[in-house]
Formats: sequence, structure tokens, C-alpha cells
Amino acid sequence: MQRKGIILAGGSGTRLYPVTIAVSKQLLPIYDKPMIYYPISVLMLAGIKEIAIITTPHDQEQFQRLLGDGSQFGVTFDYIVQASPDGLAQAYLLAEKFLDGAPSAMVLGDNIFFGNGLAQMLANASAKSDQGTVYGYWVANPERYGVVDFDEAGKAKSIIEKPEKPASNYALTGLYFLPGDAPERAAKVQASPRGELEITTLLEMYLHDGLLQVDLMGRGYAWLDTGTHSSLLEASEFVRTLEDRQAVQIGCLEEIGYNNGWISSEALLEAAEKMGKSNYGNYINQIAQSARTRR
Repeated sequence: MQRKGIILAGGSGTRLYPVTIAVSKQLLPIYDKPMIYYPISVLMLAGIKEIAIITTPHDQEQFQRLLGDGSQFGVTFDYIVQASPDGLAQAYLLAEKFLDGAPSAMVLGDNIFFGNGLAQMLANASAKSDQGTVYGYWVANPERYGVVDFDEAGKAKSIIEKPEKPASNYALTGLYFLPGDAPERAAKVQASPRGELEITTLLEMYLHDGLLQVDLMGRGYAWLDTGTHSSLLEASEFVRTLEDRQAVQIGCLEEIGYNNGWISSEALLEAAEKMGKSNYGNYINQIAQSARTRR
């Protein structure tokens, strides 16, 4: 069964007020693209074509206007409403009908990933349909995250949500590859003292049963969590610097769709025309023209 994708783009974004009073956090710009382009690109790089986007009721129309049905990228989007944000594990309950027993990859809508070899790393995780894979990333302030504790052999033995005394500096990123029983297991998660269905509780279930692998994103990989005003600015500067120096686009969905063989060069030209004279549109046009000369 083909793996399906979930993007959790709900929540009220109160840490970004007043910016997010009238617009979803995941629709804010990260340099030259809406934030949600970046997590979508992660799922597409993993070879995932069926993607559910979980939004608040009042933001859903904006996402649909931006992204449509996904056909312009070679994917399909389903839109699911999250009436109230009750924890990350809730996403699997909301997406149960969409998943229909398929393994999944969920990425948080405000997370950005970049690195040489990222596509291969994602493909490796996606190929393991009978076990889960999550990623640890070294951070200076682990108490803000779900933290992985390792045994002497370097194998993950526990995951603790926002610990007062972190057992390591490795935080879990917002990217989760899980088997097809994730909704069934999520239904057994009890609300934490914070009143949320914690993703760490769900992951602990898999870890206890020997069905969860924690891979480390080492040097050369970037994981950006854009939940604060300063991190929004830092992420934009990161993307701007790379794009200006390397003359490539990060998170260009049409390019990924074309490279995956999901859309044609003609579709690239249509997208370029729609984007007008923007740098994004010019970049897509260059790819389309190059594709034509190679025929």
C-alpha cells in the first residue's frame, strides 16, 4: 500500500500574534514562498502523491485558493478540518478515513528541512512500511522539544516531551514516518497534563514495541522550526542566502513534480506563465526551457 502524507497546518499561531490574527501561520512567507510549500516539498521528495492538509475551519478556504487540488504539482490534496488543536497525535485521528490503513508520513506545517541527500534519506524511511522512523536533531535548548534519550549503544530508549532536565540535546523534528496502524494507536493516547494528545506518547508506544527507529540528522542538514518571529526571519534569510548563491529554488513544488515524472514540461510552462515575472516564475520557465532543449 502506497504511503500517504499529512501536513498539520492548524492551530492559532498565538506565538506570532498579531501577525497571525488574520492569516494562518503556514501561509506566511518564508522569503519567496508560502511556508507550507516547504513541508509539501518534503513529502513530494519522499515520493508521496496523496497528501492531506489539516487546517482550521476558517483558514481552509485560503489554503484551497493557494494550492487547489494539487494537480499542478502532480499530487492530490485532501483538506481536513481541525476544529480545535488538541495535540499532534490528533492528526492521525482526523486523517483516519483519508489514510484508510496506509502507512503515513506527517510533517508539521511550520518545519523546513534542507540538506544534501535529504531525498534519499526520506526514501529510505518511506520504504519501511512496517516500522516507524523519526529524526533527532542536536539543539542548544532541548527543553523546548520532545527529547530522545539513548542507551550506551546509541539506541533510543525513551522520548520525553519538554523535559525540565533533558537527557540529551537531541530533539525530535516535526517529521514522522509511521505504519498503517497509527490512527488505531493514536486512539489509545490519553491527554497529557497540558490537555493535549502528545505525539511523544504515540511514538513511545512504537518504541516500546521495537517498531520505531530514531535516525540522527547530522552536520549538513538544516531543520528550521518557524514558530517565532525571530525564527521566521532566520528561515527567510537561510532560504534567501542559499537561493542567491546557488541559483536554485528550495521548495519549488513544480520542479519536484517534474523531476518525479508527475508533470510535463508543458505544465511547467503553464505554471511559469501563471507566476508572471517573479523569480519563482522565471526559475520554473528556465527548467521548462532546459527540458525542451534536451528532447
